[in-house]
Amino acid sequence: MLQLRKERTVKILSAKKTKRTSKFISLILRHKPEVIGITLDEHGWANVDELIEGINRTQPLTKEGLEEIVRTDEKQRYSFNEDKTLIRANQGHSIPVDVELPEVRPPKYLYHGTGEKYVASIDEQGLIPKSRLYVHLSGDVESAIKVGIRHGKPVVYRILAEQMAEAGMIFYRSVNGVWLTKVVPAEYLRKED
Repeated sequence: MLQLRKERTVKILSAKKTKRTSKFISLILRHKPEVIGITLDEHGWANVDELIEGINRTQPLTKEGLEEIVRTDEKQRYSFNEDKTLIRANQGHSIPVDVELPEVRPPKYLYHGTGEKYVASIDEQGLIPKSRLYVHLSGDVESAIKVGIRHGKPVVYRILAEQMAEAGMIFYRSVNGVWLTKVVPAEYLRKED
């Protein structure tokens, strides 16, 4: 019984450490590569060996550990190139990079989850990317609710995406299924009940 408890404790501590390392990688690949002394190319790619070396200055990380983080990340935030020598965040950057997303015609509706405290601002000015390059949208209500919960009591907006596209606004879809666009004007927003 004691051995089982010890093993469970080790797994929990390992999961917390992995999550902390994943968040640190997200900070580096989306916002601040200079924190560990690396640079990203114009498409957001970082050299894997340089990333690992930089992270190892503050916490241990192996190539196998990095591959595990990429493979198991629930939001699929990261991608490797074909030979796993380069890595990048799939979206969510606040620094100017072109992650080479193809333009995609959106479905009739997309969704955006937020916290109740942001409703007045969104109702007035629509959805803007703030510190990011794009507004992030979900393909379904359930995903939008999960995003909204992170910001307090969730509120979900239905986006009239097809109408936006017909008006000439461009949409992209990240490799992990997140929909992206530059802005969503207020007239294309409807609150879900």
